[in-house]
Amino acid sequence: ARIKADLADGAAMDEIEKHCLGDELKNGVLIHSGFILGPQSLYDSLRNMNDENRARIQMREISFTNQLYGNEELKLLQRPAGRFFNTAMMVTLLGGVVSDTLENGQVISGVGGQYNFVSLGHALPDARSVILLRSTKEKDGDVLPNILWSYGIMTIPRHLRDIVVTEYGIAVLRGRSDSETIACLLNVTDSRFQEGLLNKAKELGKIKSNYRIPDQFRNNYPERLKAELEAYRKEGLFPEFPYGCELTQEELVLAKALKGLKDRMAKGPKLPKLGELKVILSPPVSVKPYLERMKLDKTTGKKEKLEQKLVIYALASGGYI
Repeated sequence: ARIKADLADGAAMDEIEKHCLGDELKNGVLIHSGFILGPQSLYDSLRNMNDENRARIQMREISFTNQLYGNEELKLLQRPAGRFFNTAMMVTLLGGVVSDTLENGQVISGVGGQYNFVSLGHALPDARSVILLRSTKEKDGDVLPNILWSYGIMTIPRHLRDIVVTEYGIAVLRGRSDSETIACLLNVTDSRFQEGLLNKAKELGKIKSNYRIPDQFRNNYPERLKAELEAYRKEGLFPEFPYGCELTQEELVLAKALKGLKDRMAKGPKLPKLGELKVILSPPVSVKPYLERMKLDKTTGKKEKLEQKLVIYALASGGYI
């Protein structure tokens, strides 16, 4: 039997549906991928896939995965209700996004496909763009906000604002006015910085002078999150690296301990507490695997001995030994 190959012909479509369609799409592709990045276990699982499953992952050029140009009609049909997730360094209260460059011109990261994906979130029917960021950062021992009133360099302009997610919640910004956007972002801001930002917005007339952040959003503190998640962590949920990592347990502890030491020393050297001093002078057996990993279990010379004491101090002051 022969069927007319014209999908615009209703009769031909009926014949195709009746005689040509099966329960599954043969040689179908589940995902187009520009690159795959992850721990060794991810690469091992890809290598160990059978040919049929591996064929469902089709590696394509970035120009294909990140934008609509070229065969737009088919791409529109293939990407209904798309969800495009990106991370950022900072977000302004008006919805602008900072992801690649600091105000002093220092380039932290390439823009990559972020602008393309944000644009897709607005160009595709029923699609959304989602920006994720931590609400705060630590610098030289100080906690600073990542949600700011303004910033000198933008990766994504405010007119493309859509959804912003921090550890404190979700701010839906698409189609909202500036004052509504400010109110939404204040709800997912760390509470240590909410009032200062709100006062700045009031000072510039961008929100009503009598506006008050709702009570349910005024307890955005890391201590609250930690307490709420503790019971789930004890059940093995919310691990630090949910998709796995290549770091050993000793390396994870050392990374935290040494970062903590760097933050504490940022404002100048501090004398160890009495308990920490005792540990430094008489280290417990539990410190051995950490020193071995740092190759400081057997020291020669003053420099290595000092480094060893600093590592022990970092572990002791962080409560890891």
